[in-house]
Amino acid sequence: MEKQLKQFFNFLENEKKLSSNTLQSYKRDIKQFKEYLELKRINYNKVTEKIVNEYIKHLEEEGKKASTISRCIASIRSFYQYELRNKKIKKDPTANIQSPKIEKKAPSTLTFKEVTLLLEQPKNVDLKGIRDKAMLEFAYATGMRVTEIISLDIEDVNLEEGYVTCRTGKKQRNIPLGKLSLKALKDYINNARNILIKDESVKALFVNVNGRRLTRQGFWKIIKYYKEQAHINKDITPHILRHSFATHLLQNGADLKAIQTMLGHSDISSTQIYMQFQDDGIKNVYRKAHPRA
Repeated sequence: MEKQLKQFFNFLENEKKLSSNTLQSYKRDIKQFKEYLELKRINYNKVTEKIVNEYIKHLEEEGKKASTISRCIASIRSFYQYELRNKKIKKDPTANIQSPKIEKKAPSTLTFKEVTLLLEQPKNVDLKGIRDKAMLEFAYATGMRVTEIISLDIEDVNLEEGYVTCRTGKKQRNIPLGKLSLKALKDYINNARNILIKDESVKALFVNVNGRRLTRQGFWKIIKYYKEQAHINKDITPHILRHSFATHLLQNGADLKAIQTMLGHSDISSTQIYMQFQDDGIKNVYRKAHPRA
């Protein structure tokens, strides 16, 4: 199975061009399935629908969430479909497997007041403060995923035109930058980044105090620090800033399709979850203005 998995992961990385995080999820899910099969002394090409269902039951007994189980099934299914296409197996054992229903929960968001309070915390008194101010303003201004932000290079930002180009695999999208974000970003690039980087070959937009590309963990720690400084009791992560970006745009009348484009959602249904955050003011406008409301 090792050889088959190596080929499959190679296919995902080089042909499907999956992001590093997605690839790691596939590897983790299938590795766990492989360990289960080894424990049961079952060869991967002898797996049946019954065995896959038993594995799902095993995951449920371990207390795995429905979303985690659903992702595991998707990973295993992708592997077996790959093997089927390459004629390594005759039948896909996951063909009739149903994923558990996942209840779509409303994403956590911050109020505009809480966002303002958070963004006011970094002070432009030192290199770190200048960088952190730019980074938090940028995260809220663009709604980009943390992985997308830390993957950005300096050349991806157009300060003259005021937008950033986000590249994910083969896809790319241009996201506008607001005045405050652009101001903070210019300050960081002109007065902090050039001092923080020790090596001119470093292309990363956001760097740590050692001049190297900022990591996901580094980003999370920075947000957690300023959340505590702001005395905000809610849990705040880069993804909650992303949710807040989308929610506030929608509440202020932005077009759902435009928000979908900026967020990089391939399916509009992923963006529609923010509709439930329409405030009473907008609902009242609708009720008064729509002829059939």
